[in-house]
Amino acid sequence: MAIVVVFVLFSCNDAGKKDNSYLPSSLGNINNLQVIATNELWNGNVGEAIRDFLAAPADGLPQEEPLYAINQMPPSTYTGFARKYRIFLYVSKGTTAKFSIKEHPYAKPQTGVFVSAPTEDEIIALLSEHKDEILAAFHASEITENQRRIKISLKDLDSLKQRLGVTLNIPSAYRTASASDDFYWIRKDLKSGSTNIIIYEVPMNMLDKDSSIVGNIIKIRDSIGSSYMPVEDEGLFITEEAYAPYLFSSEIDGKFAYETKGTWEVKDKYMAGPFLNYAVKDEAHNRYLILEGFTYAPSVAKRNLQFELEAILKSAKID
Repeated sequence: MAIVVVFVLFSCNDAGKKDNSYLPSSLGNINNLQVIATNELWNGNVGEAIRDFLAAPADGLPQEEPLYAINQMPPSTYTGFARKYRIFLYVSKGTTAKFSIKEHPYAKPQTGVFVSAPTEDEIIALLSEHKDEILAAFHASEITENQRRIKISLKDLDSLKQRLGVTLNIPSAYRTASASDDFYWIRKDLKSGSTNIIIYEVPMNMLDKDSSIVGNIIKIRDSIGSSYMPVEDEGLFITEEAYAPYLFSSEIDGKFAYETKGTWEVKDKYMAGPFLNYAVKDEAHNRYLILEGFTYAPSVAKRNLQFELEAILKSAKID
């Protein structure tokens, strides 16, 4: 009885809610997902359904890379240290159909998705029904974790706020490549290549002037790239013409934004890579603030490089 009382005292707060303060710290690389399922489920139709959306190719990359690096383990091994991984999907057979997303069930921070149903077909139906919720929960969790890691050591960029009215949490490993009153270029050198952030603004009517939003975004970024991004031998830094960019609606600092993902290239050169562009509608200043991250890293996986850039851009605060 004494043991039960102690557990209750430490596991609940005054409001009767679960107290997470005693939980161990979670672990895991960014975008590494644990799937807990029996080998039978994983090797059958359920596993195929899981891989169809959680290991689908990430948007906007020049080569196919899965959204998540997935590691499967049977429930019998999911104990102790294994329960500390930051994001996981637990799939099992049970007497009733159940779906839930839980924050910090075994560690902190942690996002766990639990799916259970009597049959494989019902499990697959639940996964299909809640696919968007699952993707959104895992994505938000990993962005938050990436931003937490970025905050450990930040670059001082007061001049960016003074000139363009925006602040970003940028790791100290980045350096300013170019800075003026209307254009910023910040980059981090890699062993092979670099990750880059560019910030500038355009009048609101330049983007909203007709119905082809994605066409206008491409024209603007190609114009800026040609004017401000130096390339050897008079090459042009432009949007890859062979692949249509992805366009989404998004939000940055509470403001509507067009989110564009695609591939850039240097025309007539063997240089290319992925870009992520946010055109943030800043009505207070009658402008679109453009925040873009792009990577040049030949022969290197680019999913997590672009994901870090996304986390940085989503940290934007606009005056």
